[in-house]
Amino acid sequence: MPPSRTPSPPESGSAATSAAAAARNTDSGAAHLPGGPPPDPPSQKAAHAQALAAGMPFNANKPLEHGMDNALRPPAGQTVQPLSSAATASTLSEEINSEKAGGMAMPGLNATIESLDRVRVDSGGQRLTTNQGVPIADNQNSLKAGLRGPALLEDFILREKITHFDHERIPERIVHARGSGAHGYFECYEGIPQFTKAAPLREGGKITPVFVRFSTVAGERGSKDTARDVRGFAVKFYTDEGNWDLVGNNMPVFFIQDAMKFPDLVHAVKPEPHHQMPQAASAHDTFWDFVSLMPESTHMLMWHMSDRAIPRSYRMMQGFGVHTFRLVNEAGDSVFCKFHWSPVLGTHSLMWDEAVKISGADPDFHRRDLWEAIEAGEFPEWELGLQIFTEEEAEAFSFDVLDATKIVPEELVPLTPVGRLVLNRNPDNFFAETEQVAFCAAHVVPGIDFTNDPLLAGRIHSYVDTQITRLGGPNFHELPINAPMAQVHNNQRDGMHRQAIHRGRAAYEPNSLGGGCPFQAGASAGFMTFPQRAEQDKVRGKPEKFADHYTQATLFFESQTPTEQAHIAAAFRFELSKCTVPAVRERMVASLVNASPLLAQQVADGLGIPVPPALPRALAQPVNPEVTHSHALSLTARPGDGSVRTRKVALLVADGVQGEQIAAIQAALLAEGAVGRLVGPRIGPFRTAEGETMEADASMENEPGFLFDALVLPDGAEGVELLSAHAYTEQFIKDQYQHGKTILALGASATLLAEAKIPETLPSGDADPGVLRGTAENFESTIEAFVAALARHRHPAREIGALVVDAG
Repeated sequence: MPPSRTPSPPESGSAATSAAAAARNTDSGAAHLPGGPPPDPPSQKAAHAQALAAGMPFNANKPLEHGMDNALRPPAGQTVQPLSSAATASTLSEEINSEKAGGMAMPGLNATIESLDRVRVDSGGQRLTTNQGVPIADNQNSLKAGLRGPALLEDFILREKITHFDHERIPERIVHARGSGAHGYFECYEGIPQFTKAAPLREGGKITPVFVRFSTVAGERGSKDTARDVRGFAVKFYTDEGNWDLVGNNMPVFFIQDAMKFPDLVHAVKPEPHHQMPQAASAHDTFWDFVSLMPESTHMLMWHMSDRAIPRSYRMMQGFGVHTFRLVNEAGDSVFCKFHWSPVLGTHSLMWDEAVKISGADPDFHRRDLWEAIEAGEFPEWELGLQIFTEEEAEAFSFDVLDATKIVPEELVPLTPVGRLVLNRNPDNFFAETEQVAFCAAHVVPGIDFTNDPLLAGRIHSYVDTQITRLGGPNFHELPINAPMAQVHNNQRDGMHRQAIHRGRAAYEPNSLGGGCPFQAGASAGFMTFPQRAEQDKVRGKPEKFADHYTQATLFFESQTPTEQAHIAAAFRFELSKCTVPAVRERMVASLVNASPLLAQQVADGLGIPVPPALPRALAQPVNPEVTHSHALSLTARPGDGSVRTRKVALLVADGVQGEQIAAIQAALLAEGAVGRLVGPRIGPFRTAEGETMEADASMENEPGFLFDALVLPDGAEGVELLSAHAYTEQFIKDQYQHGKTILALGASATLLAEAKIPETLPSGDADPGVLRGTAENFESTIEAFVAALARHRHPAREIGALVVDAG
């Protein structure tokens, strides 16, 4: 029998009887409730609701809603403690328990924000069912009238399965559609309460769970990982005081200064609408037409054409908050702040030729790299550094910190390390977590606040609006990956896909029928926007300092190493050569003249055009910058911890190679945290010179040389002869050399270097530190030298030589 509740009959007496009868109606009530103990539960609920409402005879906080002093110190909301739980209950029947309905709501608890364990599913050992839990007897055949007859409309199992399949995709993000994510945590080194009361930064040792999503910007969801593009670096902090989303990029500046231009930028960089090409690329007319007419983009273009736009790994790129934010402490004092993420593994990139080839062999290169590192226990780690400065200091800068096309040079304001970010768990389900996670620049917590950056202002609005469309309504915050760990209590109700089941009838504030709850937290506990005077005319325009479009573009270019500068020039040449309208190219080169005449000349030479006159400057008199060279802007400034952890090394094998040497190198690499893969002419077993068997798990066909960070060529005359005869070996070696990788040739494999025309010296005549030879006599020292060379990531000094090899 199901549980039931039968109210006790009221005691005799007309008042008690009338009260009991009145309490059973929902459309009207008595003018006065009788005194004395309520005769039954419905009467008790009515009496206690009356007492609760009467306990708030007027809104005592109403006078405190006015005036500047009250605006700066709003009070906590007015509340009344109910006499019983029945006073605020939706229904008296809430005490009736069942396996589905459960029992009464726990006081003050929103259970929808509990850990993701509440929604994890493991179907091991379970029978197949419909979405309604009905066991499915046959999942192989649709219902038909006879074995060869027509399918029947009454097949509800088929209809449910096909209908759900038809709706499994949701609209992709307009930008940042292609992404990968992981769970982890942020650990604060030492609290900085003198600057902020933000929960993750208040005290040393504080651990805050996070979910991080990396992404490309321009490509669609199915595009390649290694496109030349900006990378998103979005961190969702599940703090004690709500979710804080630090939604940034791997570049600290942006193309535009005002959100008004964001739709124009995205329309320009996306595939051209008449033929929907190119995918995931900025190398086309509409993008360069737009940015050549927007000189404020020049600084970002330097970053975009640099190696920053083709990172080796998500784990080896920086992240930035882009905008200037505010930090606010308990006393209400404020400072400005820039957020920087620095990878422990250092900042490393791909070469353009390498990136293009990788995109064909493994378009999931970055996604795979992140997943495999976490699965192997090599947890990616970044350090969070803050640039903290006062408004008075910002006013004195030669640039405007509210301009998203400008950086604050680290020589001017050094980084203050405050904590570390560690990613240690891959998602259980890509769609439920990585695809449905919703970030928003407006999601901040007490202690973090906005500045008047006009690009940031648009982002605060845009993200929520986008998620409502993409995730099917206003309740996307209830999806498990988006739900905060902090309690959620407000008067928002209904909407598509609502999951929370709210108790009670008061869904407004102020109220007395819910005891005033949920009540406003007040200035001492709630989020308070930092007060700023805004007594100025309403205008559409920009501050004068925003007109300096080239000074920091010059700073970036001149802070790069010669190799990096050469790559920037090559990227501009490649991209502009893809334009079909000569006037667009010429205009862009004319803009580059203002940033670097040298760069403009190199680009113009590659395009076969003379250097045009410089474009007119918006700011006739350039400013005198505080910093003219910043080593921190070069990728070489952050080489990392010097380890070779997670690097992938190809060890070529064939029948007859010296297997003991290959096994020893593979073991040495594994001990250092690197991954040495046996790569053969095919996958499968090979017989070594010692008569043992080595099992190759990759082939030169399915894992080309450009997918590896280094290469080991084996000793053993028979094996080397077989490799020499194989069609892929020479190109495998050439790709490694051309991309600046470390190559170790053991014994007889020196002939493979010669056949591939690989020089062992640099164009300068010096020995190439990345081309090593080894013999049985110096084997141990050779391994040490190989690991040390691998730790350098690549050897850019050989690039001129690589071009010669490629031409040969």
